[in-house]
Amino acid sequence: MRSRNIFFILVVVVFLVAGFFLIKNNSSKNVEVNQIHFVKIAGKILKVDLALTSEEQERGLSGRNELKEDEGMLFVFDYINKHPFWMKDMNFAIDIIWIGEDLRVVYIKKNAQPESYPETFLPKQDAKYVLEVWASFSEKNNLRVGDEVEFLSP
Repeated sequence: MRSRNIFFILVVVVFLVAGFFLIKNNSSKNVEVNQIHFVKIAGKILKVDLALTSEEQERGLSGRNELKEDEGMLFVFDYINKHPFWMKDMNFAIDIIWIGEDLRVVYIKKNAQPESYPETFLPKQDAKYVLEVWASFSEKNNLRVGDEVEFLSP
């Protein structure tokens, strides 16, 4: 009987420890969308503006004059899809990074140029999020499809 109790206690402890590590490793997935202020990608932490509404998503970075190397814009969509992007009214080149629901990079459009408008860029796979960063970010930081992304709050 005593060995049964010890076995039961050991099983409970193993599940508690495993649960702790699962929660810790998935913490960026549990960040409330409107609380995201930073994105960790390719070992870099970027301060991001959020595009949550369809109006914010349509406007994106249009009309801005610059984007600093430690900044980006994160588009959070209500549904998973091959979200198309264009460079309408853009004043500088950017990298566009599509991110799956599992917070892994699914597609990268490097060095999208303002003069490419009205061309649209589409990922090869469905995505839930899109991150716009300064052109050459992906190349300079060796970002690859499959790389993990973290959402951080202050």
